Amino acid sequence: MNGKDCGRKKPELLIPAGGPEALQAAVSAGADAVYLGGDAFSLRAKAKNFSKEEMREGIACARENDVRVYVTVNAFAHESDLTDVEVYLASLVPLSPDALIIADPGVFSLARRICPELPVHLSTQANNLNHESCLFWYDLGVRRIVLARELSLTEIAAIRAAVPDDLELECFVHGAVCMAYSGRCHISKYLTGRDANAGNCTQSCRWNYTVVEEKRPGEYFPVEETERGTAVFAAKDLCMIGHIPELLQAGIGAFKIEGRTKTASYVRKVTEAYRQAIDDYFSDASVYRARIPEYLQQLREGASREFDTGFYLHEGRMV
Repeated sequence: MNGKDCGRKKPELLIPAGGPEALQAAVSAGADAVYLGGDAFSLRAKAKNFSKEEMREGIACARENDVRVYVTVNAFAHESDLTDVEVYLASLVPLSPDALIIADPGVFSLARRICPELPVHLSTQANNLNHESCLFWYDLGVRRIVLARELSLTEIAAIRAAVPDDLELECFVHGAVCMAYSGRCHISKYLTGRDANAGNCTQSCRWNYTVVEEKRPGEYFPVEETERGTAVFAAKDLCMIGHIPELLQAGIGAFKIEGRTKTASYVRKVTEAYRQAIDDYFSDASVYRARIPEYLQQLREGASREFDTGFYLHEGRMV
C-alpha cells in the first residue's frame, strides 16, 4: 500500500530558513514551505534572520518556485514591547507572507487588528494539547495549529478526529528539542540574563556539567555521556523520518523541521532526505521502508546528537 491508497494527500514539508542562503537551499532541495524570522520578535535572535528587503526578495524567490513563506512573530511580548510589535506587524503587510506564526494572545489580537488579511498559524509555544484548546483558537480565526511537542500520535489522532476538517495540524518531526515544556525555558535567563522566550537562548542546557554532592562541596563528579562531554539537561534530537505512515495516519498535515540557526548545508541535507522519503512513500511504500536506513544515514551526516522519537510513540503522558 502506498500513501495514495491511504486516502491522504502529501503533507506539507516545512523547512526553517535562518537567512537568505538557507532559504535558497530549502527551495532548491524541495521544500513546500519555509518559515523565517525578521529583525524582531521571532524567537531566534542568534539566527541571521532577514532584513525587510531580504524578506521581500526571499518571498519573491519562494513564490517563483511555488513555495509558501510563513513569518515568525512568536516571541512573548512584555508591556513595553507592544508599540514596537504594532509597528513591526504593520511593516509586514506590504510583504504579503502566506501566514504569520504567533504564540502570544496579545500579539495575536494586535495582528487581527493591524493585518487581518494575513492568516495566523498558532505557534507550538502556545502549547495546544487538546481539541478544546484547538477549537478555542479556531473560533478566533486560526486555521493552522502547530501542536505541542509533548503529544503522542494517539493523542494527535484524537485531536484530529474532534476538530473541523479545515483546521490544519502541523507538528515538528525533526530537529533539536528543548528540555523545557514546549520550549518555555528560564535556565538561560537565570544563568546569563539572556531570555529564551525573547529569542536569546544561550542553550545552557547543552553546556558541560559536573555534579556536586551537597555534603562534599568542592568535589566535582563528572557525568559521562560521550567522548565529547555531557549535556545532562538536553534532549536527544527528534527524528521521525522512519515513521511517515504513522504521522499521516494521526492526521498531521504539515511536517515541520526545526533549525533556524542551522547552516544552509544542513538545511539542504535535511530537506533532501525528507523530500525523498515523503515522495518515496507516496510512490511505493515498500521502497520507502527499504530506504529508511539510507535516509537515516544521510541525516546523521549533519547531526551532532543521537536521534529519538520524542513523545510520539508513548501512549500516555510522560510525567
